[in-house]
Amino acid sequence: MDADVLVVGGGHAGIEASHIAAVLGLRTVLLSLSKTMIGNTPCNPHIGGSAKGIVAREIDALGGLMGLLADHDPLQVKMLNTAKGPGVQCLRAQVDKLGYPKYAQEVLGKIENLTIVEGEAKSLIYEEGKVLGVLLEDGSQIRAKATILTTGTYMDSTIIRGEENYKEGPDGEKASLGLSESLREMGLRTFRLKTGTPPRIKSSTIDYSKAEIEPGMEGYYNFSFLSEGYRKLEGQLPCYLIHTSEKTLQIIRENIEKSALYNGSITSVGPRYCPAIESKVMRFGDKPRHQLFLEPEIRGSESIYLQGFSTGFPRYIQDELVHSLHGLEKAEILKYAYQIEYDCLDSLEFLPTLEHKRYQGLYCAGQILGTSGYEEAGALGLMAGINASLKILGKPPFILRRDEAYIGVMIDDLLTKGTEEPYRLLSSRAEYRLLLRHDNAAKRLTPKAIAIKTASKERIEKFNLSEERIKKAKDILLSTTLNSKTGLDDILAEAGYEITGEGVNALALLKRPRVTYKMVESQIPSLQELRLLGNDVLSLETETKFEGYIERAKKEAEKLKKLEDVSLPSDLDYLSLKGLRLEAREKLSKVRPLTLGQASRIPGVNPADCAILALHLKKKG
Repeated sequence: MDADVLVVGGGHAGIEASHIAAVLGLRTVLLSLSKTMIGNTPCNPHIGGSAKGIVAREIDALGGLMGLLADHDPLQVKMLNTAKGPGVQCLRAQVDKLGYPKYAQEVLGKIENLTIVEGEAKSLIYEEGKVLGVLLEDGSQIRAKATILTTGTYMDSTIIRGEENYKEGPDGEKASLGLSESLREMGLRTFRLKTGTPPRIKSSTIDYSKAEIEPGMEGYYNFSFLSEGYRKLEGQLPCYLIHTSEKTLQIIRENIEKSALYNGSITSVGPRYCPAIESKVMRFGDKPRHQLFLEPEIRGSESIYLQGFSTGFPRYIQDELVHSLHGLEKAEILKYAYQIEYDCLDSLEFLPTLEHKRYQGLYCAGQILGTSGYEEAGALGLMAGINASLKILGKPPFILRRDEAYIGVMIDDLLTKGTEEPYRLLSSRAEYRLLLRHDNAAKRLTPKAIAIKTASKERIEKFNLSEERIKKAKDILLSTTLNSKTGLDDILAEAGYEITGEGVNALALLKRPRVTYKMVESQIPSLQELRLLGNDVLSLETETKFEGYIERAKKEAEKLKKLEDVSLPSDLDYLSLKGLRLEAREKLSKVRPLTLGQASRIPGVNPADCAILALHLKKKG
């Protein structure tokens, strides 16, 4: 079988890569171990959260699928960090573990140019620094102009509980065996990472009276710019908050040597920001308790995800631990927790296009590059699919800067700093997070999607209409003065301000804390006729209230752009460059940055080293 683009792996990275390549008109093959597991959520079935929710919006703005899939029929939706600044507000949806992949498979099945094949890749076909496709377990071949590996946590994966240790993929699936060895034979560096998943509990055996309810939220909450409609609480399933007990901590401390994380069974590094419960207890010994969440997995099912209780303990100790929790004294475990180790590739060996530096036609995305999370995987899959397709079509690559998208932050981090632990996006990683907000994802990236032809006609029309409506609303605010006769007193009183009797420009009024667009709209008939809703309101409010801070961030980003415009020669001999410190020479030689800006972000390279590089470039003209 021949294809333009071959995607190996049907997880979230594979979905985005194969979908976008097909959208760009290329003959695309998606190779998956199991067609029915495409889009599976083996850990917590949720999309979004801190920084991740913004990434899901960015995927959507660039023409990806994740936002639409998450909006289809979520169990619960919530906007997080609403009491904080707009730079950290983000959406989170608890999705249906069965419904999400089922809908993903349905959508992929209707896409023109996309063929889904069930099978296992055993090795790559390559010659003279170029990958030509894959050899399958049954001896057949799939040859392609570009091969994108999105194998997730399946490569040589091992399930571990206490002393239990066996080859298997997540959710009882088959592990991918053989591909890792093939990559090592090609000279690619592999290393082991691990992650874990907590027990699933039978809902009817939980005493929810001992838990604190955590409901969803009503409002215009959608990941996709194309999704519409107001989400009501009716139909959303609640989550619940509980905590570990003193007995829980005692059981962990008395049996710690039986955990796979402490008995030597696991030597790889796990996710720093999602540790096992025993790691939290041992690391934070002064904490009397740790919070946990009871979250539904499937609509109409009794399966409850015990968030925050990942563990490497054997099954019989898991029973004791679960029964030590308030409300779970008589709980039935439907599925025991496990840790999973798997092979990854060194992200420093890849270009910003996610193509390998030494093997043309080989791209990688998702957890194979050391990331953690569905959103990070989806974003990398999308970018790999776009760049592989653009290269085949003879078009320039598509690269996002750190000030343009969280996706740009992530790729730059992976390619500049590398990772020895599962990489997770956090708002703190973005130095320009006020520019990378939930509300402006479409405004930032839809024009780019239009330029590279990944935006549908429907998206373009809706985006243009949204921008037009926001501009009209701003013009009305700017040209309107409110006074005591036109409702100003009512707005000031509702927002908790002193009534002065003086007239105020409506746009200036909206800049004040506690004054909302809805308050101002209620007093201006022409605004009411516009019927601005949902994200348009949030975008207008944010741009207005934080105008000064946003402009300052844009100026800082311009300084970064100047460094990014200074290219470094690909053949520059850093090891013999005079004036550079030894550490800088080694780091620069290993990473081989493409620009002076990227060089400045490499750990171990300081401003003086960058000045030496700039001087060298100036001498060379």
